[in-house]
Amino acid sequence: MEAQGTAERRFGEWVAVRRHGDRVAELVLDRPKAMNAVSTRMAVAIGDACAALAADSGVSVTVLTSTHDKAFCVGADLKERNAFTDADLVRQRPHTRAAYTGVLELPMPAVAAVHGYALGGGFELALACDVIVADETAVVGLPEVSVGVIPGGGGTQLLPRRVGAARAAELVFTARRVPAAEALALGLVDQLAAGNDARAEALALADRIAANSPVGLRSAKRALRLGQGLDLRAGLEIEDAAWRATAFSADRAEGVAAFNDKRPPRWPGA
Repeated sequence: MEAQGTAERRFGEWVAVRRHGDRVAELVLDRPKAMNAVSTRMAVAIGDACAALAADSGVSVTVLTSTHDKAFCVGADLKERNAFTDADLVRQRPHTRAAYTGVLELPMPAVAAVHGYALGGGFELALACDVIVADETAVVGLPEVSVGVIPGGGGTQLLPRRVGAARAAELVFTARRVPAAEALALGLVDQLAAGNDARAEALALADRIAANSPVGLRSAKRALRLGQGLDLRAGLEIEDAAWRATAFSADRAEGVAAFNDKRPPRWPGA
């Protein structure tokens, strides 16, 4: 369903991109009959949608949402996989990797809006975003070892970067599900929306982010991501390169002019 006041583009049957105003895009998981379980077809659609978003210089922020009233995403489609041979699983792997990597490598800030269950690959999609907004219904976790696999959408690498190696190990090894309040306390999510509307809170956050320089936002994200895990000296070199890419842009000139003219900036986005 197209949201009021937005333009929508479908990617396959179960994924959509909606535009909100000039600068905010919503990447919508829309497979309600399966609680957004990621099948091969859905993984392809997520990857394709992310490729389109990455190529759109007009998008300053992407918000990842779900249309389901009880789930953000419950992870891999185990009903589909139950019929897989080993060869089928090998053939699927590039598509699932492309889906998770597509979200992770979005060049603009990405915000996940977690309502209900975000488990396994569903939580990994959220972890691939820069900020996770959850509401009181949220339940998150990486339960893959309970079904004989391991997190394969980035969870073993992204979760320790959020909560540290020991905490990540406990969560992965126990496969336990974490409710919203504890998830916030542990740093598994970043904000807890009042009531049951993570989507509204995430879109409001996206609007605040999108008020800033598009070039600055993308450069800041690049510096933050590429600098992770590096020693300080190497990280500062990454920052300097990102600064140079921004400092000589039209956005920088407009930002300085708007500040001195005491008016809102009109970002060229270049």
